[in-house]
Amino acid sequence: MQTAPSNQGPQLRSQAETVQQDWARLAEYLDALGMSLDRRQEPRQFAGGFANLNFLVRIDDAEAVLRRPPLGILPPGAYDMGRESKILSRLWERFPLAPRSLHLCMDAAVIGAPFQITEFRNGLSIRDHLPLQYDGSAEVGCRLGATMIEVLSRLHRLDPAAVGLDQLGRPSGFLGRAVEGWIKRATQAVAGWASPRMLTLIVELSGWMRANGVPDGPSVLLHNDFKLDNLLLDPHTLEPVALIDWDQGTRGDGLFDLATLLSYWSEAGDPEAMQQLQQMPTAQPGFPTRLEAAQAYAAATGRDLSDFRFFRVLAQFKTAVIFLQLHARWRSGDTKERRYASFGQLGESLLAFAQDIAADRVF
Repeated sequence: MQTAPSNQGPQLRSQAETVQQDWARLAEYLDALGMSLDRRQEPRQFAGGFANLNFLVRIDDAEAVLRRPPLGILPPGAYDMGRESKILSRLWERFPLAPRSLHLCMDAAVIGAPFQITEFRNGLSIRDHLPLQYDGSAEVGCRLGATMIEVLSRLHRLDPAAVGLDQLGRPSGFLGRAVEGWIKRATQAVAGWASPRMLTLIVELSGWMRANGVPDGPSVLLHNDFKLDNLLLDPHTLEPVALIDWDQGTRGDGLFDLATLLSYWSEAGDPEAMQQLQQMPTAQPGFPTRLEAAQAYAAATGRDLSDFRFFRVLAQFKTAVIFLQLHARWRSGDTKERRYASFGQLGESLLAFAQDIAADRVF
């Protein structure tokens, strides 16, 4: 996540909390390319986020974002800087909310991992609470809910060929691979640790998804992690200024993007796990329900929601597994952040919520 300091509160980590990189080596590397890293402005890490490390840097007298994968052993295919750079090198031409990629380095010897440098957009990132001046405003909740669906629909109406991304990913068989891939990741994330209930949930949900799979729908450009905190907003007007975090971008069925968004979309009557996600303030006044958001997307894109329960189960399963993977990073010592310690229980509870969706007890 890339966010900026604003009058909404600090969104940069302190120097003490910033995960330090070899800035001298980076400066040397960039200098050889004719790019100048300003060492007078010490790079600072953006706050928030669970995975990729993002730093505000100053290069050639302009602020930019340096983005690299997290520390430790990474799942195959995850945190793909090359994929993200490919998308952001062209997408800005037809989708102005995409920040432009400025440079990609695949040489891990420079700072310890591949990295990219992207255009910086100064905007507000909202996670679990609205800023104080908007807190409790049903009008703002309604507006933000509509904005998310409008931006997602706009992205999905874009022709990938118009920005040279018509060969990105493998849309044929996308959903089937997603099912098997997330089942495999779930098994790996809980190996040697899972409770009997967690294993039962994984087995039952795996069986349900395999038995209830649907054909791939029309292929569109997927963000694959679309949610409110990845949509930077003007702090004064709340108009979107950037859509960030594209390292999972690909082509596939647009309903998967919608379902991913709704997997973070809590409602007032949800079980505790959905409230503990603390990803979006959608349980607050004014925000549409998940069903209303899905219907708005269908109206904007013309998509049929008859098979949407499958997408909901798959995406909720995926979100649960992501938190189980983060907990595995804490168990292995790859991260020391204490907030990761509770993610195992959270992941199990989200699996139970996915089971409720499969049983048609909730939307």
